[in-house]
Amino acid sequence: MTVEHLRRRRAPRGSGDQLREEILDATTDLLLETGHAKAVSIRAVAHRVGVTPPSIYLHFADKDALLDAVCARYFERLDVVMQQLAADQPTTIERLRAQGMAYVRFALDNPELYRIATMGDPMPGSDVDATLNSSAFVHLRDTVQALVDEGIYPPGDATVMGLELLTVAHGVAALLIARPHMPFGDAEEFADRVLRSACFGRILLGTVGTDTEPQQAVEFLKGLADD
Repeated sequence: MTVEHLRRRRAPRGSGDQLREEILDATTDLLLETGHAKAVSIRAVAHRVGVTPPSIYLHFADKDALLDAVCARYFERLDVVMQQLAADQPTTIERLRAQGMAYVRFALDNPELYRIATMGDPMPGSDVDATLNSSAFVHLRDTVQALVDEGIYPPGDATVMGLELLTVAHGVAALLIARPHMPFGDAEEFADRVLRSACFGRILLGTVGTDTEPQQAVEFLKGLADD
């Protein structure tokens, strides 16, 4: 993901939103260049934009609010990617897998932005939370609901099942970012195997029952194999 993909189109000169967008662009540039939020300061952002620090505070209460806005804009781009994927996959189950992989790839493309957005201290009223709830999570939930409607997934709460899959995708992304030297092998192949297991696991649960004990499920599957 390039810097330009993380930017919005600039507002027309003279627009009240123009300075705010320039501030977000400058902050994004600094994050991608330095690779760490600690290297970004209000003073550094102001210097890059060509304004005084008080001008930044007219738009953002503090550095945390500024970083939150940058990361929310980052997740808006993920929303676009996942919408495109929904139209490009031949089957619903492939759409779900592709959406999960898009989430992981998006995180790995910009690890520091992802780390700030999802692995830092929570902020009350976070723009990131609102954007994530209305983008990536909604797409996963809607695809799960489609699988339930098609009879591929067992009946159930699509919100809960969507959260389960988001948890898996986030867990994979977070571990790959936080502990890149663990023996994952190829990161994309690893992520794909984990997401396949999560996506296809729901089909198995629909066959054996969600309350089935693990050993009972093993015996059931052995019976199917023997037949």
